[in-house]
Amino acid sequence: MRVAVIGAGVAGLATAKVLTQAGHEVVGYDKTPDLGGVWSRSRRYPGVTTQSPKAQYSLSDFAMPADYPEWPDGEQVQRYFAAYAENFGVDRLFRLNTEVVAAEPAAGRWLVDGELFDRVVVANGVFCEPAVPDYPGLAEFAAAGGRLCAGTEFHDAEDARGKHVLVVGYGKSACDVTVPVSKVAASTDIIARQMLWKVPRRIAGKVNFKMLLLTRMGEALFRYLRLRGVERFLHGPGNGLRRRMLNSVGTVSVRQFGLKALGLVPHGQMEDIVKGAIGLATEGFFEGVADGTITVRRDTTISRLLGGDSPRAELSDGTVLPADLVVCATGFRQGVPFLPEDVQRELLDERGNFMLYRQIRPVSVPGLYFNGYNSSFFSPLNAEMAAVWIAADLAGAVDLPPASQMRQEIREQLAFMDVATDTHHCRGTKIIPFSMHNVDEVLADLDANISPLVRAAHWLNPVDPAAYAGVTPKVLSRLPKATITDRTPTPATPPAPRRYDRSAGR
Repeated sequence: MRVAVIGAGVAGLATAKVLTQAGHEVVGYDKTPDLGGVWSRSRRYPGVTTQSPKAQYSLSDFAMPADYPEWPDGEQVQRYFAAYAENFGVDRLFRLNTEVVAAEPAAGRWLVDGELFDRVVVANGVFCEPAVPDYPGLAEFAAAGGRLCAGTEFHDAEDARGKHVLVVGYGKSACDVTVPVSKVAASTDIIARQMLWKVPRRIAGKVNFKMLLLTRMGEALFRYLRLRGVERFLHGPGNGLRRRMLNSVGTVSVRQFGLKALGLVPHGQMEDIVKGAIGLATEGFFEGVADGTITVRRDTTISRLLGGDSPRAELSDGTVLPADLVVCATGFRQGVPFLPEDVQRELLDERGNFMLYRQIRPVSVPGLYFNGYNSSFFSPLNAEMAAVWIAADLAGAVDLPPASQMRQEIREQLAFMDVATDTHHCRGTKIIPFSMHNVDEVLADLDANISPLVRAAHWLNPVDPAAYAGVTPKVLSRLPKATITDRTPTPATPPAPRRYDRSAGR
């Protein structure tokens, strides 16, 4: 088949690699100038690093360089994904600096900007559109010389030199960008609507956090929709033990970072972390708060921006701060503006959640797939296994349940995630902290899971993506061999022009 892949992040690259190995003809698109998606030089901000250590953020059959640090920075991650693409020959398949404007069904196939394909894989990422608040007074603020931007639009800490900077947010990206900014700015305030629990990179300064949260045991500490094996004990007779194990990390964090003295202890307990965002503590952040170079304005928001003689911001508690630069690390929206409105209505439920079976396949839109809509601690591994699932489904090798059952399972999953994460699941696209449950379910459909012995080893040791290196060749070897015709990719005749509402579905 001829397959369009929209997006050149890890999900798009893994999809292109696996589908090419399966014998399909792939054409990829990305609006950025380089491969890597969120790690593109056009999107990464100062201080950005991976949240997971390099071994856990690797693809199964292509390890990160040995000389990379435990938590690689944005430039290193982009180079890694570019090297992966070059190694498997998929770099030449992508048309960079090319934004897809319209992808629509056409008589059993798909037109992507007028070019005909058999199938489309959407891999534009769950972090595709920065969510920047629409503050009152922005025009006056800008007229006074103030600048408001998303974190992904702020690329050089030197732009903050000598300025009064406000960073909006308290997630990992907000804290990451705050540290380098605070080293050059006249003042750095972080505007935090809600305090979030931060996991130390090394618990008590010694134990790498991956030994706790990046194991199957760590995942089992959070109740899943369907309990299995040891999980039944942990969320039954062993519930007290489970809670003590998880909340002990919070106790250590409070002591390790001196949160009481800093006035930054979050409400609730560490087990509530899944209801906000599971964030890794940024090196140097709490040290900056302690030495006064960073000020956290907790439980506040920006009410409005002010202009006049100088740019300022008024907070919800009435405080007015100088604000030459406001960097919004306020999350993202998941959007597919290139899909027609009727397709979007089939994709989304009444609340705008993506209705995707296994986070991959719409129930009632033939020929359309998604990859990367399963954001996790192991995003490369989850994307790679989803790509294998897509390859198998293209070959008719996935035994899918009836459409009614798929819809029911999707709704049950969304309802569960509503409760588990207090609706903070990014419209159904975030599966943290149930990353490996997703991998297991995807591979169970293919009868291709790794050995029980290795999975058991991952209960107490960090999950190793390299253990899954044999999955792709194993599954592809079972599929019927594709025959690619000599089909020149000439533009097809598009249907009559249609007007798309680009805000639809957001």
